[in-house]
Amino acid sequence: MSDMHGKLERSAIGFMLAIIAAASVGGIVEIAPLFTIDETVEDVADMRLYTPLELSGRDIYVREGCYACHSQMIRTLRDEVERYGPYSLAVESQYDHPMLWGSKRTGPDLARIGGKYSDLWHVTHLNNPRDVVPESNMPSYRWLGTTPLRVDELSLKLRAQQAVGVPYTDEMIINATADAYGQAMPDTDQATGVAERYGEATQISAFDGVATNLTEMDALVAYLQVLGQLTRVAYENTAASEQMPEPTN
Repeated sequence: MSDMHGKLERSAIGFMLAIIAAASVGGIVEIAPLFTIDETVEDVADMRLYTPLELSGRDIYVREGCYACHSQMIRTLRDEVERYGPYSLAVESQYDHPMLWGSKRTGPDLARIGGKYSDLWHVTHLNNPRDVVPESNMPSYRWLGTTPLRVDELSLKLRAQQAVGVPYTDEMIINATADAYGQAMPDTDQATGVAERYGEATQISAFDGVATNLTEMDALVAYLQVLGQLTRVAYENTAASEQMPEPTN
């Protein structure tokens, strides 16, 4: 065996072909499941899109490297479900480009963080994590509250998402900037438009506590508050399974 391995290493062409063969096996294992993607991703009626503000918050989340310490994938293990909530479903990430599942957890999984804490809690946590979690080693992101959110490219962002299959309508794209302002400014005509385009379940709030301007803090908190809330199917599946009778022998 060692003699054959030595001959292979001395043959440049043979060694190259062996590398190609090994890489091909790995590629097939990763690519083959994509041919059954339509069967893998559930079809749910209540799945909604990220609003322009939430999508901007997701971009900030990626920009700041939050995904390096927080996963967004609850596995089917009992301890994970008991700690974080219903396990993640493929449909919940179908509009994520790229997906942020991950496996590294310096901090907790955030797949179901939406609605768990108030906007104020998130703002306080982002300003100085140790104010709410004394043992936290997370850095502060205080500057987000004083950094105006760029809205001039929101229509282009939605157009790009539309190009890769996210079903944004032309009306959503045209009103992207107005909808970003409207979601962070309750009791305005712009806020009404957001609810009409993205559904009544859309959270409309002065996320950073100030309803007169739009900051990166608004966007990031809006994104955190929608995690796990784009569809209720995971919660409904859990409730249904808990009501099923125990199997009898």
